[in-house]
Amino acid sequence: MTSNAAEKLVKQGYQARREDRLVEAKTHFAEAVDLCRKADTQAMLARSLTGLGQIESDLHDSCAALTHYEEAAAIYRTLNDPLVLAHTVRHVADILRRQGRLAQAAPCYIEALAIYRSDGQTPPLDLANAIRGYALLRGDAGESEEARKLWQEAGHLYATIGVEAGAAEAQRRLSL
Repeated sequence: MTSNAAEKLVKQGYQARREDRLVEAKTHFAEAVDLCRKADTQAMLARSLTGLGQIESDLHDSCAALTHYEEAAAIYRTLNDPLVLAHTVRHVADILRRQGRLAQAAPCYIEALAIYRSDGQTPPLDLANAIRGYALLRGDAGESEEARKLWQEAGHLYATIGVEAGAAEAQRRLSL
């Protein structure tokens, strides 16, 4: 019962997010987190925390977002869903990079990329987004040659799957 109620709240949270009702979405995800903590439903707790992290990020509270994503990643490490773990770890890396914490973000990108590259079921967009984040980090760290290689790879992936904005960003970065 609790899992079904949490699932419903998560769905409501994502619907509210799509409709740009972020405060309402945050409430739904927070309620789902509370329900899952009481019922000790780990997989649903991780999903709820991820949703809450997304909303906190949307609301520009990177510290709260990071806390939620890190807890979700810790739970996903105990479950058998490597692609969801990689996606969550990539979000941790993105937040750390945006906070300027490059040394902490780098291992997260490396982990996410290792998982994505070793799994034949990796969606190309997820791989491209992880490469993009790591390219930004390497560029911010002054490692322009490594960043250039990553931008080439990300640009190729984005072009292959028809994500024009991603391909265009890669081209812009490569032309700098």
